[in-house]
Amino acid sequence: MTGEAEGSALDLAARRLERAVAMLESRMAGKLAVAGAEAGGLFDQDRARLAAELDAARARERALEEAGAQASEALGRAIEEIRAALGEPAEAEA
Repeated sequence: MTGEAEGSALDLAARRLERAVAMLESRMAGKLAVAGAEAGGLFDQDRARLAAELDAARARERALEEAGAQASEALGRAIEEIRAALGEPAEAEA
């Protein structure tokens, strides 16, 4: 009967260990799901921030291109005025 008692105790310990492992796996899965959801939220926030920064950079680029075009036109007019003041023919006439 000692063999049966040892077998029962061993079976009982194995079942307790299996339950403990199952509980641990369940808790770990829950923690991983929460961590994954939090990380996903952070990635979404980071992506939104980067998209906003990209939009702002593109707006600055357009403003700089426009300012550059205006400066180029102003320089062209200034060159023509200087040439006219010096008595040189206009570039279209040259």
